[in-house]
Amino acid sequence: MDATHSKSAFVYGQVRRALRSGRYAPGQRIDPAMLAGEFSTSPTPVRFALYRLVGEALLVDYARGGLHVPLLTEVAMRDLYDWMERLLLMVCDIGMASAVQETETLGIACADDDLVKSTWKLFDAIARATTHKSLYQAVKQTNDRLAPIRWAKQGLLDHGFEELAELNRHWQARDIPALKSALHGYHERRKQLVPSIVALLNDRSDYLH
Repeated sequence: MDATHSKSAFVYGQVRRALRSGRYAPGQRIDPAMLAGEFSTSPTPVRFALYRLVGEALLVDYARGGLHVPLLTEVAMRDLYDWMERLLLMVCDIGMASAVQETETLGIACADDDLVKSTWKLFDAIARATTHKSLYQAVKQTNDRLAPIRWAKQGLLDHGFEELAELNRHWQARDIPALKSALHGYHERRKQLVPSIVALLNDRSDYLH
């Protein structure tokens, strides 16, 4: 791997983790020049990394408007929640390899930032139990796409920790029927809140330009 591709892979990983951790909000512009300075590299590997993220739908290219974290419409956000639910239910239905996989014990904390991280980790753990690599990759990508939204919408949903703890209990017990029911309820509640989430994100994005 040459130096450009090595630096590009490094920047890609760093920006992807930053998106997952809530550093960048939906609608926020990503400045390649600033990232090049931050990572002490030239713009070329940064642009390679960012366009790789565009290809994974984690960033969107508005041409002259630059690269941004996606700011979804109501239809697109509802579709994304629905897609995540369907993928996780598919894992439960056809992908589980419970005989060979060890369940990961996840600590459900009691702070909003930990709630977002724990949500990502739980859904990733469920997906990693599948024997289908393409299904796992689809869950991972969708999980990453939802991460900035989860960070930005904190406060709109009550009882988030109780909700996640219930999902985690079903997962640890491998009670798949109960897990599927809880996953459906989890995503239905968010789909019902889509108009409020989109309005909140649009209001916040006005301060990012």
